Amino acid sequence: MIITQLSAFIENKPGRLLAAVNTLAEAGIDIRALSLADTDEYGIVRLIVDRPEEARGVLKEAGIAAKLSHVVAVAMNDKPGGAVEILGVLSDAGINLEYIYACVGHLSGKALMVIRTDDYEKTEKVLSENGFADVDPSDVYKL
Repeated sequence: MIITQLSAFIENKPGRLLAAVNTLAEAGIDIRALSLADTDEYGIVRLIVDRPEEARGVLKEAGIAAKLSHVVAVAMNDKPGGAVEILGVLSDAGINLEYIYACVGHLSGKALMVIRTDDYEKTEKVLSENGFADVDPSDVYKL
């Protein structure tokens, strides 16, 4: 369930996100999920890509600050309340969420949620103990 996420830091100006995404496209790197959070001057683009290490290098070569981090990918029931089940388990375990986002695409008929917490190993353990199936990182990168 633990996967690698790429985060890129870009100026909050027209065309900057396009430049970052185009840099990855030109390198043949496929984006599986994307989330953008911004402030007045900068944005953080969080990406799940098929080749995280290579993507980080490509962005750095293009002058775009980028780093890799661990997040938890969990398959949830693709129905109303699917997220409630996961969030309830995490809340009951006292796990604090830093952020979450969903991926477009399905794994075995389930939707995919990406979760960042202050303790990704505990998060993975709690989800597994509560019946949420392990997600193979290679399956996520191939969505």
